[in-house]
Amino acid sequence: MPKISNKGLEMPESPIRKLVPFAEAATKKGRKIYQLNIGQPDIKTPEAALDAVRKHDIEVLSYSHSAGFESYREKLAGYYQKTALPVNKEDIIITTGGSEALLFAMGSITDPGDEVIIPEPFYANYNGFATASGVKIKPIQSSIENNFALPPISEFEKLISEKTKAILLCNPGNPTGYLYTKEEVKQLADLALKHDLFIVSDEVYREFAYDGAEHHSIMSLPELAENAIMVDSVSKRYSMCGARIGCLVSKNKEVIATAMKFAQARLSPPTFAQIASEAALDTPQSYFDDVIEQYTFRRNLLVEGLEKIEGVKVAKPKGAFYCIAELPVEDADDFARWLLEDFQDDNETVMVAPAAGFYSTPNTGKNQVRIAYVLKKENLERAIDILEKALKEYNQQH
Repeated sequence: MPKISNKGLEMPESPIRKLVPFAEAATKKGRKIYQLNIGQPDIKTPEAALDAVRKHDIEVLSYSHSAGFESYREKLAGYYQKTALPVNKEDIIITTGGSEALLFAMGSITDPGDEVIIPEPFYANYNGFATASGVKIKPIQSSIENNFALPPISEFEKLISEKTKAILLCNPGNPTGYLYTKEEVKQLADLALKHDLFIVSDEVYREFAYDGAEHHSIMSLPELAENAIMVDSVSKRYSMCGARIGCLVSKNKEVIATAMKFAQARLSPPTFAQIASEAALDTPQSYFDDVIEQYTFRRNLLVEGLEKIEGVKVAKPKGAFYCIAELPVEDADDFARWLLEDFQDDNETVMVAPAAGFYSTPNTGKNQVRIAYVLKKENLERAIDILEKALKEYNQQH
């Protein structure tokens, strides 16, 4: 029989989606599952985006430009300029989700065997993108003790070698919800300039900042113009995960020209989804104000609820809509599966994402889970209640 590639064998499973078969089996038994495992907001998609597709009189569903509609890129540049980012339409390539933007970035700046430094825990698919690109991740651990703040710059310097091409950052962080300060972003910028590295900043949660904190984009630093690559997406901002529209942004003309070759190879991003995404840019500020208020409430509800459960430690996020919780269990992977296979409370259970898959360092985060606070008040309260009961029962059995 022909053999599968080593790259294919090394491609990691999604820690978020690998439990889906167990969830499906539980659902078939008639069990209700509160999904705390995935960042799928229940906030309504803006009507303007949906109406743009519903009311469009398109007769031929044709390709767009490989870089995306010019009108969309121009309007998107205007959105960034409103937040004081010096971005023009020529600096933007529209991609099929933020995922494709990350793949384009890795394809444009790394060769097989090159290294990328990433503070961990990090978005689990970075492991997959690195494997697909033949890139080695050099992780640097942040800690739940200080809410997963940026590790000391001296720790980054220890990892830099002749193979280091970039530092990859998620800001605000998935899975931690950590929002990097202006000083932390500046420290990374100085390091990138000192060692002639790229900084790839995944900013898909840029609108989600709480407690009056401000998001500081890597694109806001003029001295980093040649080194900065931003990845963004409409998925979370407008609750449009299924649109699969993201973008790669850089002032570095060589990066854009190179990424364009990857964009041309896949022809174009989806047409209808671009129409929806362009219209979504007309969403009023009141929509975001309501969303931030809702997520701040949910965050506080979740964090306070988790802190009351014996043995649970939780980091308080200042952005995105995730938090990492440390549970009084040895193996969160086993616990998450047990929740779906063996546990129920009044025929209900919860689904969480084991956090080990968000680390690159082996045997790290094994007692942690990522929780997405994307459920409404009563569902979140019930999920916390179920989790508390489940932990008691699990620990009595193990």
